[in-house]
Amino acid sequence: MIEFDAALRRGTVALDLSFRAPAEGVTVLFGASGAGKSTVLELLAGALRPERGRIAVGDWLLTDTERGVQVPLEQRRIGWVFQDGRLFPHLRVRDNLEYGLRRAPSEAAGPALDVAAVVDVLGLGGLLARWPHELSGGERQRVAIGRALLAQPRLLLLDEPLAALDAPRRLEILGFLERARREFPLPMIYVTHSLAEVLRIADHMVLLERGQVVGAGAPATLAGRLDTPLLAG
Repeated sequence: MIEFDAALRRGTVALDLSFRAPAEGVTVLFGASGAGKSTVLELLAGALRPERGRIAVGDWLLTDTERGVQVPLEQRRIGWVFQDGRLFPHLRVRDNLEYGLRRAPSEAAGPALDVAAVVDVLGLGGLLARWPHELSGGERQRVAIGRALLAQPRLLLLDEPLAALDAPRRLEILGFLERARREFPLPMIYVTHSLAEVLRIADHMVLLERGQVVGAGAPATLAGRLDTPLLAG
């Protein structure tokens, strides 16, 4: 179980966010811009420290302000995929992927994933010798996802990974993400403000508005609620 309970102030906005989500499958954080979605990812990753809170993934305690626990970002074994992919421009695709593998912790048995498995699931076989500037937006995102997976994370964060893509590329990446969800058994936290993406990929959904959690549960159940302005719209 993913347990998240944290509060902090960002500018003039006070955020107080609390939810629980399954430690498997895809949990989607859904809400309009400014709702607090990316802040949740920053707190999970350790890029932000809450003023008050406790964050844990199963028995893995990441933050507990009462006990003075704050695991540093670099020790959290969390993969993080951004809107723009953020590939290393001086490395070919294969080297970008292998960089993720080199970041895998020494205590990881196996490793659980290898380059061949990730290349197959994400359809990267024809891209390995290319430079990042030779890739389309969708291809860059697939490589970024692969690099994050190869770091053997215990949790994968995806911050609006389709926001910069056109509709055909979004559908393409969603298909690859669905396959990755089936093939690689690790929890994913996926941020979006697209209800279509929620209904396509989410196993669990957390609805955010203005720094508050206003609903959590099965997507089919929450999508039928008309008591929030966002979903009613």
